[in-house]
Amino acid sequence: MTDNVVPLFKDPTTGTYTMPGDMPTAAVTATPDAGRRVRVWKRSARGLRTAVTSEQSRTAARLVARHGMYVIGGTRITAKRAWDGRTGSRYERMIRAAEAAGNFEEAKEWEDRLTRFRAARHHRRMDLLKAPQDAVKSAAYGTGLTAGGLLLLGIVLAIANKDASWILAPITAVIEAVDRIVYVATVVWGPAVTLGPWLALVALWGVGRHQQTAPQWTLPAQQRDDVGAPITPSIVVTALRDLGIAPLRKAIKEMGDAGAAMLGPIRIAGCGVEVDVTLPSGVSTEEVQGRRRKLAENLARHEHEVFITLPAAARTVRLWIADSGALDEPIGPSPLVTDQTATANYKTGKAPWGQDLRGDAALMSLYQRHVLATGLSNQGKTAALRALALWLALDRTVEFRIADLKGVGDWGMFDGLATTLIQGPTDEHVIEATEMVEGLVAEMERRIQMPPGTVFTPLIGIVDEAQVAFMCPAVGADKRPYGGSKATSRYFMAVRKIHNQGRAVDVLLWEGTQDPTDQNLPKLVREGAHTRASLVLGTESQARMALGDKAVDGGAAPHQLRQGLDKGTLVVASDGITIPAGQASITVRTHYIDTEQATEVAARAKALRNGVVTTAHTVVPENEHDPLADILTVLGTEARVLTQEVLKRLAALNGKAYGRWSFIDLKRVLDGTGAEPYKSDGRMVIGRERITRALTNRPKDGSASAAE
Repeated sequence: MTDNVVPLFKDPTTGTYTMPGDMPTAAVTATPDAGRRVRVWKRSARGLRTAVTSEQSRTAARLVARHGMYVIGGTRITAKRAWDGRTGSRYERMIRAAEAAGNFEEAKEWEDRLTRFRAARHHRRMDLLKAPQDAVKSAAYGTGLTAGGLLLLGIVLAIANKDASWILAPITAVIEAVDRIVYVATVVWGPAVTLGPWLALVALWGVGRHQQTAPQWTLPAQQRDDVGAPITPSIVVTALRDLGIAPLRKAIKEMGDAGAAMLGPIRIAGCGVEVDVTLPSGVSTEEVQGRRRKLAENLARHEHEVFITLPAAARTVRLWIADSGALDEPIGPSPLVTDQTATANYKTGKAPWGQDLRGDAALMSLYQRHVLATGLSNQGKTAALRALALWLALDRTVEFRIADLKGVGDWGMFDGLATTLIQGPTDEHVIEATEMVEGLVAEMERRIQMPPGTVFTPLIGIVDEAQVAFMCPAVGADKRPYGGSKATSRYFMAVRKIHNQGRAVDVLLWEGTQDPTDQNLPKLVREGAHTRASLVLGTESQARMALGDKAVDGGAAPHQLRQGLDKGTLVVASDGITIPAGQASITVRTHYIDTEQATEVAARAKALRNGVVTTAHTVVPENEHDPLADILTVLGTEARVLTQEVLKRLAALNGKAYGRWSFIDLKRVLDGTGAEPYKSDGRMVIGRERITRALTNRPKDGSASAAE
């Protein structure tokens, strides 16, 4: 059976089976070989691709390219040096660089040097024209003198040895020495000719390697990993050159000193270094500021570790470059916590708020300055604002009226320290905060009407989370809204009045707000603050709202801080803090004072004030007050209080009702009650015992307010 089996072959093109006799001989024999060749070709291609793309091949390619570029770069540098030495190109390059930098005095000096160089070169070339004849004369003179000298030496030797053959001995010795030198030179010449080019190649390679002429991609990983490396002039110039600004790159290449003339001295500044860069003509400071991230990467730093500001000098940027990772380390505790004897002075003192980027103490003057602090939520705004208030509380003359519209106890330590403390986020709390600010306005107007030269104690109003007040939809009985940014808004208008005139009579307003917009922080309000500080923000437009266009155009960039990582870091625009000349803002890393530490500082402030101040937790409406009862309230536990102090406390308790009161109003209310003011140690006072007795004996159906 097996002898009758005929094998069939499949045609790969048509898919049909045929007998061996029906197929061409070439087809029968060629098809298996062709398939085998195709498979071999595919395997070879895969192997070649694997070999080319492997890490070992890439490493070898980088090695060859790197050392090849060292030789090419070394040749270029050596040729350039030789050309510079033989021509005036170096001087011309320095002249162009000086002109580009606007330094025409230096350009003139280099031009004078070029003139002297050309004159000296001309003299050398003229001397070369006479050199052949001078060389012939020198050779003849030298040969004659040498021969004569050797002959004279031979005569001396012949006389000494009494042998005439010594006369030519010196000349013979010289001839033999020349013969040996020629022989040695003949032996050495062959290897020298062979090794010379290779030695020259090694020398060129060494020059290129020293100057790092190889491209960055050819360097091995360990050479490219320069994160955290010390900042040197060459690193700064290279980083600027590679910013992608064509005029800057071209100017650096044309400078004879490779751009080093652009840099001022690199100075240690806190946890980093600082350097001023004078940009060449055609390069604006805005172009460099707009490439902050790329500049930081070129310097092997993170973006938040490089700050660009504009000093007073024209066409100059100041770079502050942090040590790698230094800004992630916390600063030390506040002096308010470490110094138990610390005090404050509203007029002449400065609050120890934190440290600037140099590591120097950042001291803030609060004298007659309205304050605005902004930032995203949970970035340390309340803590930064509260730190200023805690320092100022150590001045016993300062009065606080506080509205915390967050209401989670961040300002609770001021209970017994502030005369008013409102805590809560509801519309009712906003209404009370508005009436508190209107009370500040009433006190301001009362002070303005006092005789010229009257000295006032500072009155500080603080509204934290002020955006809640601006966004409040509540409307009063007079149809006027409490929130909003229109002239009908009670809160808005009260803030504007204080901003307009409060500073002159030491009535100040501090506000803290989140995520500033035109709706929750109107333009007229934010521009009325003397001290504007911002934590991290989301956009540049918000940064402009928080700090103003001038500060942002001058390099202020709170929107480039890191959310969560830069808690407590503020960009401050104020004349109350020392800002480097020519800059519009300064970055401050504030000391963090936690709630427990803040309570301890507040307790020291209360001790300085000889006891606890009576704190009102609500603002009494004007038509609901009892002057006699209110007087007893503000007296607290003290046996007697000066009448002027009583007036001040009444105004703090209810600014609308008592803000304009004078001694005459107080005397009118107390006349006939048996609690009239009297003198103690030569000063008019009001006694607590008398007020208590007057209230006790007062008819049940009457009140002091009814007597008005």
